[in-house]
Order: sequence, then C-alpha cells, then structure tokens
Amino acid sequence: MTRLQTAVRWDMRLQFRNGFYYAAAFIAVLMTLVLWQLPHAELPTILPVFVLGNMMIGTFYFMAGLVLLEKGDGVLEGLIVTPLRQSEYLAAKLVSLTLLTIVENVGIVTAVYGFRYNFLLLALGVGLMACFNILFGFIAVARYDSINRFLLPSILMTLTLAVPLVDYLGFWTSPLLYLHPVQATLLLIKGAFQPIAPWQMAYGVLYAALWIGLLFKASQRIFYQFIILKKA
Repeated sequence: MTRLQTAVRWDMRLQFRNGFYYAAAFIAVLMTLVLWQLPHAELPTILPVFVLGNMMIGTFYFMAGLVLLEKGDGVLEGLIVTPLRQSEYLAAKLVSLTLLTIVENVGIVTAVYGFRYNFLLLALGVGLMACFNILFGFIAVARYDSINRFLLPSILMTLTLAVPLVDYLGFWTSPLLYLHPVQATLLLIKGAFQPIAPWQMAYGVLYAALWIGLLFKASQRIFYQFIILKKA
C-alpha cells in the first residue's frame, strides 16, 4: 500500500471518528427535506445553487475543521518528521473529501430530482468544485489556530466564492465573471440540469483544472510557510 493510500484511509477514519460523515448525512437529509417542498419545475434552476451552497460546508469548512483538529492534536507538526510529503498530505485530503461530497450531493439530487440529470457533468462539476474549495480552505485556515479567530474571515472568503451567483440568478451579467474560478464549476453543475454550449463545458473543465493546479502549488508553499517554518 502506498503512502497516499494509507493517508487517504487515515483521513477517512479521522473524518468518521470526528463526526464529519454524520454531519454530511444530517445536512443531506435536511436539504432533501427542504428541496422536496419546492416546485418540481423550478428544480433545474434551484439545484445548482443549493449544491454550490452545500459544498461550502462539505469542502471548505470540513477542510478547515480537519486542519484545525490536526493542529490541535499535533498531527500536522508530526508530519514533518514522517516520510509523507506535503503533496501527498494535500492529495489525501482532496481524495477523501471529494469522494464524500460527490456521494452527498449526488444523493441529494437523486433523492429530489430522480435520475433526470446528467450524472457525468454533475459528478465532474462537484468534484472540481470540491477540489477548489478544499485547497482554498487549506490556504485560508493554515495561519489560524482556533475556529473563533477563523470564523469571521471565513465568512467573507466564502462570500467572494459566491459572486458568480449574481450572474446565474440574473442580477448582473458581465463577461468579467468568467474570470472568477467558481464560474467554471457552476456552469458544469448547471449543465447537469440545463443545456450548456460545448465551449462552456470545455471552459468549465479547463479553467477549473487550471485554478486547482495553481491552488495546489500555493497550498504547498503555505504548508511550508505556516506549518514547517512555524514548527522550526
């Protein structure tokens, strides 16, 4: 078994032991109950918004919670003297949390809307959005040691991630919003329920992948700056 596989299994056990799976299940049930009350004809428009909002909790805040938990237990500092590389630590988080959020959100959508959606586009959009949020969450929380200090800044950060919704909901439209990283994955999730152009699909995949690559590199630098150097 490789170091990455071992790290993924350890992460999953950590998430289960600390109630992350129970929290995800509770949120999924709650969101399903809420969505069942909405007009079925409006669901193709509403579901992408709900999925995007739900993923803020299941990826950004779950990642932040895991990092703070590991900081409190001294796990992150201990990683410095283990063979596990920074890239493998981050990759394990990406795999474990992305799988969790895909299962959660596909489950919600299927329970509410049946199978009348494009599974591939939904899973792809959710998976790419999850990777972006997880890495963004790590970068955001790395300099903090407590949830109290992190909470207020995190709200402002997540609000910036929701900016593309002003275009999606018709409040304001501008080509500049295509520079926003979340616009790419929002289009893919939208495409699971509504037709989108081939160029939008290509843009969604490529632009999201570009941002994930940039954030992965940035996360490695942040790990070195705020964890390795701080410990040293």
